Amino acid sequence: MASPKIFGIVLAGGEGKRLMPLTADRAKPAVPFAGGYRLIDFALSNLINSGLRQIVVLTQYKSHSLDRHVAETWRLSGLLGSYVASVPAQQRLGKRWFAGSADAILQSLNLITDEKPDIIVVVGADHVYRMDFSQMVQAHIDSGLGATVAAIRQPIELSDQFGVIEVDPAKPDRIAAFREKPTDAIGLADSPGEILASMGNYVFDADVLIDAVQRDGELPTSGHDMGGDIIPDFVARGAAGVYDLNRNDVPGSTDRDRFYWRDVGTIESFFEAHQDLISALPVFNLYNREWPIYSQQLNSPPAKFVRDGKGALGTAIDSIVSLGCVVSGAHLERSVLGPWTNVESGAQVVDTVVFERTRIGEGATVRRAILDKDVVVEPGATIGVDAELDRSRGFTVTPTGITVVGKGVTVTVS
Repeated sequence: MASPKIFGIVLAGGEGKRLMPLTADRAKPAVPFAGGYRLIDFALSNLINSGLRQIVVLTQYKSHSLDRHVAETWRLSGLLGSYVASVPAQQRLGKRWFAGSADAILQSLNLITDEKPDIIVVVGADHVYRMDFSQMVQAHIDSGLGATVAAIRQPIELSDQFGVIEVDPAKPDRIAAFREKPTDAIGLADSPGEILASMGNYVFDADVLIDAVQRDGELPTSGHDMGGDIIPDFVARGAAGVYDLNRNDVPGSTDRDRFYWRDVGTIESFFEAHQDLISALPVFNLYNREWPIYSQQLNSPPAKFVRDGKGALGTAIDSIVSLGCVVSGAHLERSVLGPWTNVESGAQVVDTVVFERTRIGEGATVRRAILDKDVVVEPGATIGVDAELDRSRGFTVTPTGITVVGKGVTVTVS
């Protein structure tokens, strides 16, 4: 029997309002992450490592940098029909944009009918994780159901932050209810302190997905959302299964990072995800050579740490430093530097995420901050030291005290 033909759809049209100002000039999946990556690289790497070779990325909001990244980075050989293609909103069903993630698929059904797959894997573009989708696809086929939802175990006290999956006790692989951010969630039978949270990743039989989005498109009351409308429809018909991530065995993973998944949809979660990377025993390990996370490799020199003119050393502790960076007589701690960042003599950078081509001047102090690309911190300037000062300068300061400086801003001494 021939292997099923599998088609990948990456939903990358989200606006990402909660990540402002990082999404002021780019789509959320295009936001830089961990120095040399973009958020979308994690979804695409998982699909490619899982053996998928026909993948489309559905884009909409401020998509230029995302489209360019996909075109320049994710070029597969077409000899055997392999491709990763960025597909913007096409307005095939009228002069309107995508009304939701399900509507994005409805308006892009030509991609499915052209490829004629048996199975469709639908994933979000803005989560950080590792997952072998081939194992989920096999579990989906074995279930005989039309839809399968990937789920990760989370503490029950966090249930009001997720779409929560409740299973049928007699059939624990089948979804009995799908509840959005409940405050009265029921713990799992084998672990009462945990719930199953939807990861936003799905596997469908192609024909049933086509039918579902077409029917949904005719409902004026629908939000046309995959998690909010399509999956509950499958659940109501008894046709939805759940795939617990603890069944997934990713090559090279460790007990510490085996079931890592993080939705980086807020500034706080984006910042915390970077902190997960930088410890000696990271919660999420970028250095797994058996399941690599791919991205564009810049033609850049190695990072360099040098003494300044007074002989002071450039140092970095528990940090990630990208290609092209120069740290000259400055101190870097628990931080991530994007490519081509310069940190000058006497500067202190602590608990900070820095995007590419940023310059932090002599004697400057940056603490608990996120700096977008092309930021200039002038000598002696401070960020993250005085929250009221940061707000007065127009910077975003989160309730937990993270200061965010937008793209291209020059930070002066105040």
